[in-house]
Amino acid sequence: MQKVKIGFIGAGNMAKAIINGMVDKGGFLADQIALYDVDRQKCAGFAAKGMRVQSNASEVVTVSDVIFLAVKPQNYSEVLSEIRQAVTKEKIFVSIAAGISISFITGELGIKCPVVRAMPNTPLLIGKGATALCRADNVTEEDFRCVQRIFEASGETAVLTEDKMNAIIAVNGSSPAYVYLFAKAILDYAASQGIDAQAALQLTCKTLEGSAGMLKESGYTPDELIKMVSSPGGTTLKALEALEEKGFYPALMDAMDRCTRRAEELGR
Repeated sequence: MQKVKIGFIGAGNMAKAIINGMVDKGGFLADQIALYDVDRQKCAGFAAKGMRVQSNASEVVTVSDVIFLAVKPQNYSEVLSEIRQAVTKEKIFVSIAAGISISFITGELGIKCPVVRAMPNTPLLIGKGATALCRADNVTEEDFRCVQRIFEASGETAVLTEDKMNAIIAVNGSSPAYVYLFAKAILDYAASQGIDAQAALQLTCKTLEGSAGMLKESGYTPDELIKMVSSPGGTTLKALEALEEKGFYPALMDAMDRCTRRAEELGR
């Protein structure tokens, strides 16, 4: 793993998060990483850290063993067409775009090279991400573990089959936005009650962190945990009553379903 050359086509926020994790915690050296972005300004910071900035996407493929396709779904056809002549069957590609299938990538490249699909989320930026992974049948265990370790340097991973990769976007890819909206409502209410903003932020963040810990470590189901907070005739039940009246649960289920459907619309 230490000697593997890793390339990035696209140097946006997600690529930055993955690269930072690789170098800071994953044991990779800066000179193992090559990258290219049409926005040359995005590459400047990486170059200053000793990473190799290539003049085009094909060069990234040529000098790399594992290539991350860190571009928007709508740009995939253009990028895959550009790099097609540089691809060999040994090159491993990692896609982090919503809806882009393994078969689409290999079809556009004209070669059945190994492909891993990944759905990370933005908490990778602080090393606390959650990434879902699936792999093509020709990805070796060793190569897959290499890719998995790269993402684990910035958080945790789970392995799925490809037929679940569109639906998982609603679960971990887009879901931070739902959490932030929930937090915004809590903070806005605190502000309306004259509660100090910093105190409200501190308490809200710790509550979210602790609640996640309870879900992960207590062994209780969500329903059981809700019951633990909800004393008969108490304040929590009144709050839950309002959420039920406003359709909080079905609205969230509908939101996730729309997220999945959009991924399928983008899918290729």
